[in-house]
Amino acid sequence: MSEESRQSIVDDEHLKILSLGYVVSGSVSAFFSLFGLFYVFMGIMMSATFSHLPDTSAKPGQAPPPAFIGWIFAGVGLAIFLMAMGMATARFRAAWCIKHRKWRVFCMVIAGIGCLEFPYGTALGIFSFIVLGRDSIAQLFSSEPPANTLVQS
Repeated sequence: MSEESRQSIVDDEHLKILSLGYVVSGSVSAFFSLFGLFYVFMGIMMSATFSHLPDTSAKPGQAPPPAFIGWIFAGVGLAIFLMAMGMATARFRAAWCIKHRKWRVFCMVIAGIGCLEFPYGTALGIFSFIVLGRDSIAQLFSSEPPANTLVQS
């Protein structure tokens, strides 16, 4: 077996593992985005409860909390949900791009953002940079066929 074909097999396997890693990472991110929806629900319930509390202003300093506090919780929860779902979508897209050998730079940007999620995102990002940084992989992602192949018509 030649060195070139061996490297091709190794590259294909590494790209399959990277693609799987991004699918798993995207799934975990999508699952944890549901905590943001919990905050949205909690904020709506707080707002509804605070708006129906009786005014107990008989004692000074005993006023019920304002209803907008619940909406702040809901807004923060919605922002968390949207950011986490956006990242999950980007990871699923990166997995697709790696599988189909497209948009290498996009995959590297997502790997860089993923490095902020210690420890698993960091490990996946570092491995992504190692694998996607190889010259043999960069040729797979390029739109041009490799120079040493014969094109038959």
